Amino acid sequence: MKKSFAVFWKRNLAFAKLAIVSNLEYRLNYFVDAVLQPALTTGIEILLWIAVFRGAATTEIAGFSREYYLAYALWGAFFARICTSWMYEFRMIQEIDSGSINAILTRPMTYYEYYFSQLMGYKFVTTVVSMVIPVLAVIIFALPTKFERLPMAFALEFYYLVLVHSISFVVAACAFHLNKIYSFTGAKNLALWLLTGELFPLDLMPEPMKSIVIALPFSSGVYVPVGYLTGRLEISSVYQSFVSVTIGIVVVNIIGALIWKRGLNAYTGTGA
Repeated sequence: MKKSFAVFWKRNLAFAKLAIVSNLEYRLNYFVDAVLQPALTTGIEILLWIAVFRGAATTEIAGFSREYYLAYALWGAFFARICTSWMYEFRMIQEIDSGSINAILTRPMTYYEYYFSQLMGYKFVTTVVSMVIPVLAVIIFALPTKFERLPMAFALEFYYLVLVHSISFVVAACAFHLNKIYSFTGAKNLALWLLTGELFPLDLMPEPMKSIVIALPFSSGVYVPVGYLTGRLEISSVYQSFVSVTIGIVVVNIIGALIWKRGLNAYTGTGA
């Protein structure tokens, strides 16, 4: 048991290191992805909320001041980048479409874990660097942030990343059955843009839609960790999100296992 776990751990750690090395190999691309793009996104989000408050000519919206919304925009852009996986989702789809998946299927590992470990490695190395941007901005502009809550916020975010990868696995598995599956990725990303709270804080939605959307596991991507970090939410909301994400992971992986098994049987059955 211990030996098999050690082998599993070493194998997935090697996949994570592979992602880190491959991303650091192209330093300009890494700088753009980890520093320049997050900085530009953060700047745009902050300017947007400043314009909203100036246009509304008010000091508060839904009981929160401009500083709270600037802090939400700042951390929201940061956490939103962590909970995206479209790059690896495209790779999975491409390998199934092109048939290069054969090289992975013959190895002693699962397709799910191969890309999941790479995703985690990539997210770790980019998160560590890009985190400098929101931290500096919070300090410079004195925005409301409870830094002692960061560990719990990160725990929820990376747990949610398991659900994100599971959804990507389901989308990729559909490539066994359907053509033009890349459009699913675009539609999914647009939906998550709204459902995670990246576009705006979910508590600005009207009832009963607000309660429904917040109860979904997708709010754990941005709204809940950012709300908890900035003081909009308390620890009870985080605990509820862990439960919601767990249910989502179970349901999505059951669906993914069924689609993958049927698709793989059809794929190998045709001699591909």
